[in-house]
Parts: sequence; structure tokens; C-alpha cells
Amino acid sequence: MRKITNEELGRPSAEEYARLDKMPVAVVLDNVRSLQNVGAFFRTGDAFAVERIALCGITAMPPNRDIHKTALGAELTVAWSHYDSTAECIASLRAEGWRVYAVEQVKGAVMLEAFVPVRGEKYALVFGNEALGVDQRAVDLCDGAIEIPQAGTKHSLNVAVSGGVVLWNFFRYLRPARQRPGGIE
Repeated sequence: MRKITNEELGRPSAEEYARLDKMPVAVVLDNVRSLQNVGAFFRTGDAFAVERIALCGITAMPPNRDIHKTALGAELTVAWSHYDSTAECIASLRAEGWRVYAVEQVKGAVMLEAFVPVRGEKYALVFGNEALGVDQRAVDLCDGAIEIPQAGTKHSLNVAVSGGVVLWNFFRYLRPARQRPGGIE
């Protein structure tokens, strides 16, 4: 086995990436405090070609040195917007036809492996604050909730790690055609 070089990976330039089809998923960050977590969401959002990231409340915005340190420039390729509140963001997304799901441990949540995203739908996934999770007021505005099954004693994951797990699952079902094996170029 030989590691593949960056050049061999054939990654698109920022300009090419901007023209690529995106996965119909929006990431909503509900008062995420850590700049490194915000940067990690940009990097993961770039990897899985999310349509956009919504930064809500106290969530920091680019340009920011600490976000850039983790995002490695993905804050320049992933579309983003800021909302004063998560409730305002959810209302806006719902008005645009997005189905909104909290990624949270709540009664009635669907376990991630049982949630199968449907092609043709647009999904907004709300990820919460590192200490408090998704605010209950935001949960109340969602169409449902998705929970990541866990077996350990902590019953929680870092929010950026949760983002990677959930976005990968959505990518498996919804990746744009040109990014699927044998897809259209």
C-alpha cells in the first residue's frame, strides 16, 4: 500500500467546488461556543458538500483566525450566513421548504441508523451548544430529532464529532450524482 498524494486525489479548486452540486443539507449551529468546533464544521461541511452552514446566536463567524486554523480554508468554500437566533434561522429555513431536525437526545428521537433521508427533500440539521445541547425552544420548532446511538458512560459526543457522524450518514444517501461512484461528470 502507498499513501495517495494530495495531487493524486484530484480535489477541485475553490472555484470548481463552488460550481459543484451540493448535498441538500444545511447545518445549523445553535450557540456553539468553541471556535475550533465551528472550524471543524466548515471542514466537514466542505468534505461532504453541504449546501450551507447557518451560524446562530453567539456562534462565531469568519473571518476568524481560530476558525481558520481548524477549517483550513473551508470557511471560504462553504456558504454560510448568520442569524441572531436559532428560532429566526429555523423559521427562515422552513419558509424555504427545508425539513428541520435537531440532532439531540429527546423523547421521540429517531436513532440515526433508522433515519433514511429521502432524495428530493432538503434537510436542516440543528447541532447544539457544547454544554447545553440544542436549546429546547429550537427543539420545539423542529420537525423531529435524530439521536446518535452510543454505548459509553458519557452519553454525549463533541458537537463537531457528532456533525461528522451525522453528515456522513446523510452523505451516504444524498451525495450529489457527480460525487457518487460511477456518477455523472
